[in-house]
Amino acid sequence: MPADLQPLGHAIKRAQYRHHRAVDAALIEIGTTLAQWDALRAIARNPESSSHKLAGLTFQSDQSFGALAGRMVERGLIQRVAGEGRALLHHLTPEGEEMLAAGSTVVDRLLAASFAPLNKAERQQLRALLSKLLGDDAP
Repeated sequence: MPADLQPLGHAIKRAQYRHHRAVDAALIEIGTTLAQWDALRAIARNPESSSHKLAGLTFQSDQSFGALAGRMVERGLIQRVAGEGRALLHHLTPEGEEMLAAGSTVVDRLLAASFAPLNKAERQQLRALLSKLLGDDAP
């Protein structure tokens, strides 16, 4: 195995960890968490999706997402309605839309600061390389 792969993997993990810590700390100040904001974002992008699909989109187990969604229902951020079979379909409430917007402002600000050392072309190149690595064109 090439000697540069472990340091490369570690650098990617460090960048992700730095982003998660900074974003989670800032989101707590506005009354949410990274996990909740990410769930709100996934629901907004994929309305009427099942818990199973949303769990995958937010990198959680079905059980973890179900518990998170339950807390978000209690806070009035989302609604769940019965779907086909045992599926629960998810929608944002107006409060959830407001929290998503506020959280997105926080996330955008922190990511802008984090990626500030890279110019636009370097950010585009990094995005293209990560997409190539992942074999996708995900946003």
